[in-house]
Amino acid sequence: MIKSKSDYIEYLNRDRIALEVNTNSMSSKIKNLFFPNPVWRFQKLMRKLEYYTNCKNKGLYKLYILYLKYRYRLISVKLNFSIPINIFGPGLSIVHYGTIIINYTTKVGANCRMHACVNIGASGGEIQGPILGDNVYIAPGAKIFGNIRIPSNTAIGANSVVNKSFEKENTIIAGIPAKELGTIDIKKLIRHG
Repeated sequence: MIKSKSDYIEYLNRDRIALEVNTNSMSSKIKNLFFPNPVWRFQKLMRKLEYYTNCKNKGLYKLYILYLKYRYRLISVKLNFSIPINIFGPGLSIVHYGTIIINYTTKVGANCRMHACVNIGASGGEIQGPILGDNVYIAPGAKIFGNIRIPSNTAIGANSVVNKSFEKENTIIAGIPAKELGTIDIKKLIRHG
């Protein structure tokens, strides 16, 4: 969770690296001006909203937070995201825009790489959503739900339905319902972590 200006800057930098957004060269600045990456715009706005909500939520800043929430809602609808703030650690990489739905009680660690059509939420009348560790890769179409825990350094396969906790790190989880299929070097899927 962003708790200071330095956290905010670190989260932005790690998200930029995760998304492989180059902002250093003149050609990349021109490219970003005319063809901005919509996911990067979304993530920058999400981090800004997190910073102001967590650190500067008094006085006139409350009006600015309302404005940021309005802009955040607009871009969320445009990209088909339903992602509350303060869910993801630094190094988030949303690979594609397209349906992504996250429950507000979910917590995800650093360096999460996530594809389109992912649903993460509570189930069965429970309030608490899943808690995912660091360096988790979530393939397209994965559904993760319930009061469960997913360990760090885990890859979740495409179209998997994960409804129970796992404990062993460096594993691939896939299937309906999901089960452990083997081991993996997560650095092959998440290079920035």
